[in-house]
Amino acid sequence: MNIVVGAGSLVRLILRRDRVLMPLWVLAFGLIPLSYVTSFADLFPTAAQRQQYADLSATNATFVALYGPLSGASLGELVAWRAGFIPVMIGLISLLTVIRHTRTDEEAGRRELVGSTVVGRHATLVAALLATALANLATGLILVLGLIGQGQPAAGSLAMGTQFTAVGWIFAAVGGVAAQLTAGAGRARGIAIVVLGVAFLVRVVGDISGLSDGVLSWLSWISPLGLAQRIQPYGGERWWVLGPAVVLAALVAAAAVALSGRRDVGAGLLPDRLGPATAAPGLRSPLALAWRLHRGLLASWTLGFAVLGIVFGGVAKGVGDMMDGNQALQEIMLRLGGKAGIIDAYLAAILNLLGLIAAGYAVQAALKLRAEESAGHAEPLLAGAVGRFRWAASHLLFSALGPVLALVTAGVATGLVYGASVGEVGRQVPRALAGAVLQIPAVWVLAAVAVLLIGLLPRLAGIAWGALAVCVLLGLVGASLQLNQRLLDVSPFVHIPKVPGGTFSATPLVWLTAVAVLLGGAGLAGLRRRDVPTA
Repeated sequence: MNIVVGAGSLVRLILRRDRVLMPLWVLAFGLIPLSYVTSFADLFPTAAQRQQYADLSATNATFVALYGPLSGASLGELVAWRAGFIPVMIGLISLLTVIRHTRTDEEAGRRELVGSTVVGRHATLVAALLATALANLATGLILVLGLIGQGQPAAGSLAMGTQFTAVGWIFAAVGGVAAQLTAGAGRARGIAIVVLGVAFLVRVVGDISGLSDGVLSWLSWISPLGLAQRIQPYGGERWWVLGPAVVLAALVAAAAVALSGRRDVGAGLLPDRLGPATAAPGLRSPLALAWRLHRGLLASWTLGFAVLGIVFGGVAKGVGDMMDGNQALQEIMLRLGGKAGIIDAYLAAILNLLGLIAAGYAVQAALKLRAEESAGHAEPLLAGAVGRFRWAASHLLFSALGPVLALVTAGVATGLVYGASVGEVGRQVPRALAGAVLQIPAVWVLAAVAVLLIGLLPRLAGIAWGALAVCVLLGLVGASLQLNQRLLDVSPFVHIPKVPGGTFSATPLVWLTAVAVLLGGAGLAGLRRRDVPTA
């Protein structure tokens, strides 16, 4: 028991440190599926219409790849299926949370400081796993209560809530294992995210195989994401699936604790690769150093956006095909501009979502500036002939231009795939690319918020993630919950023209760019005047 003494106090510390960010992602993931209930009820008010939609969606390979298999045509089953990608996001935020409160703290020296008190060797890891597990449980409870409140069956609602919770628990444990393998938080995050990506890919291969010969359909069962989906909320719940899911989470968490006892504090189980004794000529400037630090992150995000563009572009044609044979849906679509109108609306919404995701990259790249300062890497640089503005600009260049590259890649990929499916590559690529590029000023605003916090309130720089979470929440469920327009206007993404299909106006783009410059400039001014480093 001594090895986990103090874990309860550390859980309270984690909840205090994440008192802004954690409630935001808990609420976001718990409330987003509730908007799907209203959407499906409005679009498909009768059982016959829902059945027709389900028949089309269940055989659409792109839809199955993105959301998983569709078990039935009831309103609850459609909602659970449409929310099939949310567990991936829950898994991502869960593993990142555990790594932040284990390996990141250890890398920054906070683990050693805490360990000098009456704290057990495994208390930090156990506390991070418990705090993240509690957050996942809260997400599941919010979802269950919300779905029941919207008139959905209690059993199916409980199954869907437990599905979300189980995925969060599994990948929180994966984050715990990754944190033991390397001495750097960046490599730990990379390992854990690769595991999540492989789990998603294995689930996709298994589910797609199930549409044809089914030879590889068993792969879905060995993926944590596919296993959790087999609970089948609202579709004859398979409660026994919860057993293997919980056992898997417990085994991976136990492995993390066991591995933690086999390494030294500050070290990882995997050996570090030693670099050359002297820097190469191309690594003798702040920008070159920043490139070395950011290049892996930039490549990963760009590749991820290319994949998303391919997936979303492939779905676009299926969105239009869903109208065929559905008179009621056709009438709704005609009011939106017919098949072309609904596809344009879909593309505009997807590109707006990609803008929100790109803002995550922008915030992460900007916060690298604060991470370098906290780790003590900035002080030796600034002690030489490098000024603060030059040092900061070398990192913020990636925060500003990295999302541009990612969005351009996604826009081109979306346009190419959709254009190829309808024989209009030359027309669709410029339209999708324009819709993607228009997101950039809103992305810059959130990056500038991070810079402002780094410059003026460095200890609270992590709140920049909270600003992003608010924008995500307002963008995904704000309209469905009929929130006040003034509240919705807080998100810069609300002001982006809905292109393709909508009316273009340069005015909001100019204003958003001006706001980003103002906020970023204030942050850089604060950075020039405050102490460095600030603990």
